[in-house]
Amino acid sequence: MNGGRDGRADGGTDGGTGEERYGEWVAVRRETDTHVAELVLDRPAAMNAVSTELARRLGEACAALAADRGVRAVVLSSTHERAFCVGADLKERNSFTDADLARQRPYARAAYTGVLQLPVPVVAAVHGYALGGGFELALACDLIVADPTAVVGLPEVSVGVIPGGGGTQLLPRRVGAARAAELIFTARRVAADEARELGLVDHLVAEGRDRAEALELARRIAANSPVGLRAAKRALRTGWGLDLHAGLEVEDAAWRSVAFSGDRAEGVAAFNERRAPRWPGE
Repeated sequence: MNGGRDGRADGGTDGGTGEERYGEWVAVRRETDTHVAELVLDRPAAMNAVSTELARRLGEACAALAADRGVRAVVLSSTHERAFCVGADLKERNSFTDADLARQRPYARAAYTGVLQLPVPVVAAVHGYALGGGFELALACDLIVADPTAVVGLPEVSVGVIPGGGGTQLLPRRVGAARAAELIFTARRVAADEARELGLVDHLVAEGRDRAEALELARRIAANSPVGLRAAKRALRTGWGLDLHAGLEVEDAAWRSVAFSGDRAEGVAAFNERRAPRWPGE
């Protein structure tokens, strides 16, 4: 790991945290005692611009996290001092033929959908620039924690494309269709205070505290039932856009998947015995 924003040396660990590298620019850290994993963007020379290689490795890391039943919550973070992620690597794309761009598309989609489809709650820790595909990575998370340096936006139409990492679908789900249209059509950047007012981010914390606060939030989430967390996220995501009746059917199916689980039995027993639950995770 570079010696950037989080102050860790290359390849280091932190207490009970182990680190795995996915290529040069993506890392996963697991806190074994809290069941929180941190998915780290670590391409400092390019402000985490999403190249073909970074996208490919991010997709691989997400697939590994999705398969890990020991993970109950994820934080998506950046080691760069001044950026979460500035979006697509336009320097790389400047050399692309149309065929190159078409070949890259599956890797890009796998990266964005990989974050979106993680089966556990995901918290983005945003500081500095989160633009284009960078903001789409944050939008793919369930919650966004930002510090006052954050600048977010979807400027794709200003360079002749559209948000292609989920932005046209995820942004209106956060702020409504008209507000999303205004932000996408104008391509404007939004500073942290306004972003919080508009609902583009969920928590605004002290400068430099986005990662720490996101990790603390993830730890509070991860203290809960892993079976319940996965089912709740599935119900929330699957029910998006459905009418009320259909949404309630989705909720009922998710309820049935947990109602007869070991976690439900343990949760009830722990409540009645006035102790912390020991989740079996099944």
